[in-house]
Amino acid sequence: MGGTRQNDEDGDMEHIHAGKVRDLYRDGEDILLVASDRISVYDVTLPTPIPGKGALLTQLSNWWFEHFRDVVPNHVRSVTDVPAEFAGRAIRCRPLKMVQVECIARGYLAGMGLREYQKYGTVSGVALPPGLEEGSKLPEPIFTPTTKASEGHDEFITFDDVVNQEGRATAERLRELTLEIYRRGAEHAANQGILVADTKLEFGWDSDGVLTLGDEVLTSDSSRFWPADEWEPGRPQYAFDKQFVRDWAAGTGWDKTPPGPEVPADIVEATRRRYAEAYERITGNTWQ
Repeated sequence: MGGTRQNDEDGDMEHIHAGKVRDLYRDGEDILLVASDRISVYDVTLPTPIPGKGALLTQLSNWWFEHFRDVVPNHVRSVTDVPAEFAGRAIRCRPLKMVQVECIARGYLAGMGLREYQKYGTVSGVALPPGLEEGSKLPEPIFTPTTKASEGHDEFITFDDVVNQEGRATAERLRELTLEIYRRGAEHAANQGILVADTKLEFGWDSDGVLTLGDEVLTSDSSRFWPADEWEPGRPQYAFDKQFVRDWAAGTGWDKTPPGPEVPADIVEATRRRYAEAYERITGNTWQ
């Protein structure tokens, strides 16, 4: 993959990928995963950044990577050995060959899952009981994988689709790890007054062929976080995550195609506050 080079103190870093909200650099044998303050909704990056968002997501992910160290290896080499310009919002990582599946765990019904359930009574091929409504707690957490689209929208696939693509042993391990991380993370968050409705995880193979947790973990961009004391099925929930921005954007009349609308200052600040509150509740640390 082609890229641009820039100088750092140790030599050249190569910019190898610009995602909707993250940038990847190759630095020697390592990868630098740099989170920007950009925010994307409906697969469109909005023109207005959320100040501090990249650092909030990075530092929450770092906290979770450490929390789950006994569950699965992760890609983190260092959270401090990064160029000064990226301090606080970058991770120095081991390169991974990423599994081409978005691994999603759901404990509550919302978003794409709600829409599929309303049509078919299933989510990602998993049958659910009748009578559930928006925000309902599921009988048990379920694994609902999706495609990993480089362009356009991710689509639900079934567990059998993952088996066909990755092999049964890998598919079963992906499901097992996704549900274990979700259960442990949701239990911790619930003790801090936050319900984790769902979350998306990504895994890859390291150079020794070990399945490894990468990307981000249980952040406000990759999860739905709801205040436990305000949870009420049958309606939209208060969100400590980017659902707040999705709802605002949808309410503007925007047709969900580029370019996205400018985000007003009050929505920017409310989003930043919600991300910061999720970080503080989950980690017990004060956000500076």
